[in-house]
Amino acid sequence: MRWSSVPGSAYRAWRAAHQAVRSRGGVLPVARAAMGVIRRQGLGGVRSLLSRAARTDDYGAWIARFDTIDEASRASLRDKVAQLKGRPRISIVVPVFNPRAEHLRDMLESVLAQIYPDWELCLCDDASTEPHVAEILAQYAAADTRIKTMRRDVNGHICVASNDALALATGDYVALLDHDDRLAEHALYLIARYLQLHPQAKLLYSDEDKLTPDGERIEPYFKPDWDPILMLGQNMFSHLGVISTALVREVGGFRAGFEGSQDHDLVLRCAEEVDASAIVHIPHVLYHWRISEQSTAREVAAKPYVREAAKRAVKEHLERTGRIADVDWLRPTSSMLRVVFPVQQPQPLVSVIIPTRDKPDLLAQCIDSLSQRTRYANIEILIVDNGSTDARALALLSAYDAKENCRVIRDDSPFNYSALNNRAAALARGAVLCLLNNDIESRDPEWLSILCGYAMQPGIGAVGCALWYPNERLQHGGVALAGDDVAGHLHHMLGRDEAGYFGRALLAQQVSAVTGACLVVRKALFEQVGGLDEENLGIAYNDIDFCLKLNMEGYRNVYVPYANLYHHESASRGADRTGERAARLNREAAWMRQRWGKRLVSDPAYNPNLEIDGGQFFRLSESPRIGQFD
Repeated sequence: MRWSSVPGSAYRAWRAAHQAVRSRGGVLPVARAAMGVIRRQGLGGVRSLLSRAARTDDYGAWIARFDTIDEASRASLRDKVAQLKGRPRISIVVPVFNPRAEHLRDMLESVLAQIYPDWELCLCDDASTEPHVAEILAQYAAADTRIKTMRRDVNGHICVASNDALALATGDYVALLDHDDRLAEHALYLIARYLQLHPQAKLLYSDEDKLTPDGERIEPYFKPDWDPILMLGQNMFSHLGVISTALVREVGGFRAGFEGSQDHDLVLRCAEEVDASAIVHIPHVLYHWRISEQSTAREVAAKPYVREAAKRAVKEHLERTGRIADVDWLRPTSSMLRVVFPVQQPQPLVSVIIPTRDKPDLLAQCIDSLSQRTRYANIEILIVDNGSTDARALALLSAYDAKENCRVIRDDSPFNYSALNNRAAALARGAVLCLLNNDIESRDPEWLSILCGYAMQPGIGAVGCALWYPNERLQHGGVALAGDDVAGHLHHMLGRDEAGYFGRALLAQQVSAVTGACLVVRKALFEQVGGLDEENLGIAYNDIDFCLKLNMEGYRNVYVPYANLYHHESASRGADRTGERAARLNREAAWMRQRWGKRLVSDPAYNPNLEIDGGQFFRLSESPRIGQFD
C-alpha cells in the first residue's frame, strides 16, 4: 500500500516520523530524543516535534522552486557583483577543533564557492588532536592566498580560538562560521548587496536551516527583523551573523566564560553600541547548520554549559543597559530564556476598561476573577455598560458600582467598540490602560504585573498576553499582518505544552499588533495616537490600526506569553459571520487595506518567505514576498 494514499492524519504522522528519522540519523536517536521530550514536555511536546518535521518535509520542493542557483543565475550574480561599488572585504572567522575531515572540507569548499570574491578566511586550529585537521588546512591555505591559518599549542576553547582567528582579520566586516557548517554560495554577495542598500549597517544576519547527517537541508528558520525583545529569549541573530570588524574589536571581541553562547553575548554587546537601524536582517537562507551528535543544532542538552552562558549573557546585558529583570530558563534543557520586568514602585494605577452588555454570568466571571485572582493591587475597574436591559445584569452592575475601585459608566449609544473605549479612557485616572473584553477570565495572578512591567519599558507601545480557549488551545499569540486578510493570530490553536515555530510561542517578542481583547498601554501613548478609530473602525481591526499607529510613532508592540488569560471569544456578541455584521466587517477590512496598503504585506515581525494567506502562519509561502536575490 502507498502511504500517500492513506487519509490525512495517518499520512502526515508517517511523513513526520520519516522526516525525524532522516534528520536525527536513524530510529534509535529518534527514540532517545522522543523519550527525552516526553520527560520534559509530555506527549504534546512529541506532537510539536513531529508537526514541525512534517511541515519541513516540503522544504526540498520549496528549495527547488525558490532557492536553487543554476548556471544562468550564477552568471547573472557574477555580473551584479561586478557592478557593486566600494566592495567591502569580508573576513570569515572560524575556530577549528577536530571536525570530521569531510565536514571540514565541505565548509572550506562552501567558502571557495562564494560568488562574491572579496573575502578572506581566517582559521584558528585550537590544538586539534586529529592529524587530518592540520593537513587539510595546510592544503587549502597553499591553494588560495585568501585563506589564513594559525595553530594554537594549547586548546583554549571556542572564545579564545575565535579571538585568535579574529586577530588574522583585515576585512571591513567579520562573518562568523563554524568549522563543520556551510555557507550558501550567494551568502557573501547578499551581505555586500545589503551593505550597499543599508550603508549604516554595522550588524547583519540572515535566515538559516540545518543539514542532516547525509547533507539534506531541513528545518529552515525564517526570522523576523531585528527584535531586541526576542533576542533576550533566544539568539535569533545567529546564523549567518556579520558584524563590523571595528565594532567587534571596540567591544573586546569574544569573552572567555561564555563558551557555547559566545555569539549571543557578542551580539548583545555590539547592539548596545549602535542604533537599531544599524542592525539589518537579510531574509534569505545563507547558512546551513550541521546536525551532529554534539551539536546544539540537535539539542542544547548536548552542551549544558550553553544554558548557563546564555543566561549570564542576557543578565549582564540587562545590567549594562540599566534594566532590572528576572531572568530564568524556559525549560530544563533549553537555553531559551524567560525575562520578566518587575513593575516600578510605587505601582502605577492601571485603569481596566471593560465594555459590556447584559450577559451577567460572563461579566461576573470576568470581574470576579479580575478582583480575586489578580495580584496587581493598584487598579480601577471601569465597566462601560452599553445598554444592558437584563434585570440580573443591571443588579450586578449596581453592585459593582458600589465597590470602592469599580465604576460603571452607562453609555446607551449604538455599539461602537472604539468609541466606548475612547470615552472610558478619557475618564480613566490611571497612568496605564488595560483594554479588556468582558469574556476574559483570569486564572494567572501575575498576568497584569507582567504586562505592566513590559508596558513601562522605554520605547514599548501596546503589550498583549497569551489568550487561551477553555479547551487549553491558544487563541491569541500575537498578531501578524496578512495582506488582503488584514491580520491574524499567530500560533492559533496551539496546545499548552507546544513551543511553536522555533520556540516563538513561548518567548516574549515584538509583534506588529496585539488583540484588543487584552491590551495594556500607557495612557499617554493612547492619547498621543488618538486612541481607537471610532469613525472608520467601530467594531473590527481597531486594535490592529491602533498598534500600527504606535509603530508609526516609533513604539514597539510586544507579545508576552508569560502572562496568560482565558478568552471565551465572542461569547457576549457572537461572531461577525452573517448579515449586516459580516458586511460591516468587510467594510472595515477594506478601509484597513486602503489605509495601510503595503504595510499589510510587509510585517517586520514576520518573514516574507512565510505564508500569510488564510491564517496559515509559519508555513512556507507558495509565493514568497521577496525575490530570490532581493
